[in-house]
Amino acid sequence: MAPTIRSIVISFIVLLVAFRSLELLRPSDKRLPVLRRGFWTDLVYWAFTPLVTRVVTGLGVAAVAVPIAHLIYGHFDRNLIVHGYGPASRLPLWLQAIAILLLGDFIGYWMHRAFHGRRLWRFHAVHHSSVDLDWLSAVRLHPVNDVLMRIAGTLPILVFGFAPIGLTAVIPILTLLAILVHAHLDWDWGRLRWLIVSPRFHRWHHTDESEARDKNFAGLLPLWDILFGTYHMPSDRCPASFGTATPVPGGLFGQLAFPFRSETADIPATRDQAAPSR
Repeated sequence: MAPTIRSIVISFIVLLVAFRSLELLRPSDKRLPVLRRGFWTDLVYWAFTPLVTRVVTGLGVAAVAVPIAHLIYGHFDRNLIVHGYGPASRLPLWLQAIAILLLGDFIGYWMHRAFHGRRLWRFHAVHHSSVDLDWLSAVRLHPVNDVLMRIAGTLPILVFGFAPIGLTAVIPILTLLAILVHAHLDWDWGRLRWLIVSPRFHRWHHTDESEARDKNFAGLLPLWDILFGTYHMPSDRCPASFGTATPVPGGLFGQLAFPFRSETADIPATRDQAAPSR
């Protein structure tokens, strides 16, 4: 279902009240002001991401998926989307959903690592440019970053013939989880911290502290970071500062153009930028 201005406004108000209420439970010296640094930029992203980025992403995924589906299956239609194709499509939907989640998260882990490489970093640096990190920072995402991640996650579903509709019920949960892990909270799920990503886990990914550089790439299962040596979760403290030394501009249009600028033309970091790490 396509988002509307009304749904965008209502969801923003509901989440703002919910996360602000949680933050007010913290000591006053550990709270962020509502109008923290970068707030207005992220507020614009809150509308831009569902209304523009998701459209661009949909077109990009379709441009890749349709030809590949025709190449593999000879057609691409609603039946393929709903029911999948081949042996995988005959599995129960709940089992397909689990398989898609595992496969998608594994690919997402490696794609995320690729975005921390030299060639793709400037697109991903936009997301890392928040120095006051909270739930609203989740939507600060360059369209190219979103398109490439979605394409990478879609292709395996097509190749194996899974029915994408199997994920319909969990997509809202995954979306809320992506927002939650950016929240200004220290939650880590206790003994289950290794099982599913948490705000503390992902905030270590966003910190500018050198010890945590290029750590905690998983979007759902920390298992991948544990297996491939990128897991970082100190038990005695939480990250204290966030951002990137890459001088990303502070506004929406500057951030959209930033990855296409010559590196020699980079501007000095603004107050919406951070300090000393990538």
